Amino acid sequence: MSADDFSAHRGLLFTIAYEILGSVSDAEDVVQETWIRWHDADPGSVRDARAYLARIAARQALNRRRTLARRREDYVGQWLPEPMLTTHDVADDAVLAESVSTAMMLVLETLGPVERAVFVMREVFGFSHDEIAAAVDRRPDAVRQIARRARAHVAARRPRVEVSESEAAAVVERFRIAASTGDVQGLVDVLAPDVVFLSDGGGRVTAARRPVVGADRVVRFIEGLLDQYPHSVLEAAHVNGGPGLLVRLDGEIDGAVTFAFSRGRIDSAYYVRNPDKTGRLTDPLPLAR
Repeated sequence: MSADDFSAHRGLLFTIAYEILGSVSDAEDVVQETWIRWHDADPGSVRDARAYLARIAARQALNRRRTLARRREDYVGQWLPEPMLTTHDVADDAVLAESVSTAMMLVLETLGPVERAVFVMREVFGFSHDEIAAAVDRRPDAVRQIARRARAHVAARRPRVEVSESEAAAVVERFRIAASTGDVQGLVDVLAPDVVFLSDGGGRVTAARRPVVGADRVVRFIEGLLDQYPHSVLEAAHVNGGPGLLVRLDGEIDGAVTFAFSRGRIDSAYYVRNPDKTGRLTDPLPLAR
């Protein structure tokens, strides 16, 4: 099978796998497994390379979900999806940017594995019910019902997008400056009163094991982190489809922070510090629909 066809759809395959799994490393493994099966496929059985490759990737991602579910049962503290650097042009595709945002990835976590795969393939990538049915081993009429339920489930929980990319970047920059300079009032000004701060250390590094709720408590938590790590540096970056921050300690990447917004303020903040999830925060990853 053509390596060019595979290369042309590699970004799509990675994005499908990531949105089903929430893990960069596992999504990359799925892409490699998809290549092996593509290489061995009978050319006569492939009418549409995009749909065929997506079907393989979705199947492999669903298989891998079982392993991840067992890992999740033993996870220490709060679990957050593995963050990734993304290119700025991802924001030009509103559907793609929202679909890989931390807030949306957490909504997808509330779906069952098959529901999640169906929702992602239908709502984000636009595959037909027949194409999805072949990927998830269900009949097309069953896929229609699953898609309808998943769409309603997500709609009830979908984060509200109330700021533009430039407005979000400006709010994140105000947060970065305030946190870097110890400006308590500056932090309060950019946080919604009922802001929620989630942090993921995986039991390996310091992180709150429960959500920190409310602007005053979040500010105190941030102050505690800065007191513990006085030489930390906050660096603006494009993370999971939107403006975010990289946190560096002694020049090394310690974690990534992403945000959700409401009425011009930070509504939620997500800080991933687990070293198992920060090793790929070096170069933007290719995303595509």
